[in-house]
Amino acid sequence: MNWFSTLLHKINRPKQTTPDNTRPIVAAAPSAPSSAQSASAPFKSQQQALSTDQLKKFAPLRDLDESSLTNLPHLVLSYRKDAVIFSFGQPSNSVRYLLAGQLQMQPDSESDYQISADSTLANLPLNSGSRYGATATALSDVQILEISIELNRLWTDKSQENTTCFELEDIQLPAPINGSRFFNSFAQAYRENKLRLPSLPDVALKLKEAMKNDIGARQAADIIQLDPPIVAKLIQVANSPLYATDQPVNNCHEAVVRIGLDATRNLVMGISLKQLFSCTDPALMKGMQSLWKNSLYVSSLSFVLAQECSNINPEDALLGGLVADIGAIPLLHFAEQFPDGGPSYHELQAALPYLRGPVGMLMLHTLGFPEQLGNIPYHAENWLYDSGPDLTMTDIVILAKLHSYFGSQNGSGLPYINSIPAYSKLSHGKLNPDFSLMVLQKAQARVNAAMHLLS
Repeated sequence: MNWFSTLLHKINRPKQTTPDNTRPIVAAAPSAPSSAQSASAPFKSQQQALSTDQLKKFAPLRDLDESSLTNLPHLVLSYRKDAVIFSFGQPSNSVRYLLAGQLQMQPDSESDYQISADSTLANLPLNSGSRYGATATALSDVQILEISIELNRLWTDKSQENTTCFELEDIQLPAPINGSRFFNSFAQAYRENKLRLPSLPDVALKLKEAMKNDIGARQAADIIQLDPPIVAKLIQVANSPLYATDQPVNNCHEAVVRIGLDATRNLVMGISLKQLFSCTDPALMKGMQSLWKNSLYVSSLSFVLAQECSNINPEDALLGGLVADIGAIPLLHFAEQFPDGGPSYHELQAALPYLRGPVGMLMLHTLGFPEQLGNIPYHAENWLYDSGPDLTMTDIVILAKLHSYFGSQNGSGLPYINSIPAYSKLSHGKLNPDFSLMVLQKAQARVNAAMHLLS
């Protein structure tokens, strides 16, 4: 039973409840892992053994240019059956892939999983962070491709380059949709900066700008009072179980004081963003509602992870998760306005992975969001992105995104969470199936409340 199977088993088993039946059970802290096994030495090592065509089988090597691949040092290491390739928690200065044979991977949990060289998961790194997220043991004679950790820098530089000049970046449509008149028209409108991008309500924009300065609750309330529906929602939230005390609040100023300035700003932004997930076509509106619900889920996961894992402001992480898929909005609006009808929502969904990054960044840039948030749509599902040695908001959203796929039909073919760079930045032993289960339970409770409040 692997990591994901263990987690799904825990999710699907009968739920325990606390006496007051109001809070999810938080799993007991995991026991400290046993001391790391010593890695075995390979019995054979070959330098520069693979051609660039062979290297392009692997992610993210396939997306690097020919020159970068040619100059990237690599080894092919051969190990006997039962050899320990690397050990959980040890520092890593390389990225490794399975070329031949079969491995057993033991992360920091009671269960393990296996990877065979003929599986699609073998095209993903066994590790990619600063520390190994599992112990790898050979179940047969194996060959391991070892790439310099320089790969992380090259891939991150390429990603950063794309986000720096995103308005000039050409959308590369994949073969299945490259001949589509609709998608070619959309890409052309994007390249020529002719997409009709929705705008936020004045109150959200004024509050966002005002909070760049040192304003207080009274000044924030004066701005928010210009929009009575938002005021009503703010008071409703302040009196909800998330914030309520014995004394109810009755006006905007009291609501801002109780919720706090940062949370108020992000709540106003969330209420305003929800208004953007709207269109008149019934089929596309159903898709918009699905996107909004998923955005709330990723947002809630980001909030809980930031609370548990880092010194990142959870309220900022909440907003970061909320905008991760914002690039889908212009695409659905374009489909609604396209003459002779656009593609089905299912076809639009299939194209989203190629479009939501650059389009989402353009939209957030147009709306005036800071760079810290503006880059998130591009990196949110870039599982191998390495933002640096310290945990960042981007890492939190990446982890939240990966968690959001647990148990879904889109969960197959994703990397194991212990193999991505963001994982290795968490405190030692922090993210295991019990912890992930607790994060999912807490996030679901938050998203249920948010769906009610923001409906």
